[in-house]
Amino acid sequence: MAEPGFWNDQQSAQAVVQQVKTLKGWIDPFEKIEGRLTSAQDLEGMLASDPDEELSRELDAEVATVSEELEALRLKSLLSGADDFRDAQLEISAGAGGTEAQDWAAMLMRMYERWAQRKGYTIEVLDQSDGEEAGIKGAVIEIKGLYAFGFLKAEIGVHRLVRISPFDAQARRHTSFASVFVYPVVNEEINIEIRDEDVKMDVFRASGAGGQHVNKTSSAVRLTHIPSGIVVASQQERSQHKNRQTALKMLKNRLYQLEAERQAKKKAELDATKSDVTFGSQIRSYVFQPYTMVNDHRTELKIPDVQRVMDGDIDPFIEAYLREFAGHRTGGSAAA
Repeated sequence: MAEPGFWNDQQSAQAVVQQVKTLKGWIDPFEKIEGRLTSAQDLEGMLASDPDEELSRELDAEVATVSEELEALRLKSLLSGADDFRDAQLEISAGAGGTEAQDWAAMLMRMYERWAQRKGYTIEVLDQSDGEEAGIKGAVIEIKGLYAFGFLKAEIGVHRLVRISPFDAQARRHTSFASVFVYPVVNEEINIEIRDEDVKMDVFRASGAGGQHVNKTSSAVRLTHIPSGIVVASQQERSQHKNRQTALKMLKNRLYQLEAERQAKKKAELDATKSDVTFGSQIRSYVFQPYTMVNDHRTELKIPDVQRVMDGDIDPFIEAYLREFAGHRTGGSAAA
């Protein structure tokens, strides 16, 4: 395996299709806004010659819609990283704290699934390790949709929960942590070489729900990439072959991200004052008791409606992050 630049970037038919799709994602909203502006101008002309209360309300609604769509387009303009257009692979890991932390990790997983549904994105669970009593020890989900990675890279870091634990008989307040990391999903236009001799495969019995077949056979697969030390696992499918395919896809994404981070690190060395959001940093606190508040420590945006946030309304945090940091970031990796 070549020193980490282990792929040759090839311009395939799929890459061309993706480029067309990306450009269309810019042109279509622009044309839609242009059409609405023309309609608003027509309404304004009609009102000038013949005032009408109903038409006036229609014009106000049209102006409000145009403003929202312009803001959405402006926000998208901040997503200029090389990988921002890609699908996202999101990894959630429970911190120390047993059941309470594992329940928090499951709550975060639900939050991101709800966010993806709001966006019209599709979701696929690639791997999930259930907790002993409740929640999850960790999970990897793939969120498919244009600019999914560009938006979700704002979520990389440690998320902190403060609440009265439902698992504590004495109803004491607990603080729990879970970490989130996001990878761009690498498509076939990038050829990453993974040699068979560089990969160690272990098989084991899948845990959690899945029926008698899953628990009785060694269908789960764990791959260890020896040169980099990266370990991935998949146990969601009944077939060992399918789990191996999924794990290889996960490994490919990790190797791509490894190289992207190496390149970003070189750029960062040229700017010693650059402020990076690292995997180990606490980026946000979610307080359920004694008051309710979600506070993003990077932008200082605070939202008191914690339930709204847990139901997937995290766009205000993502938007605040992009406005504050996008202009100071380079590249499209998670480190950017």
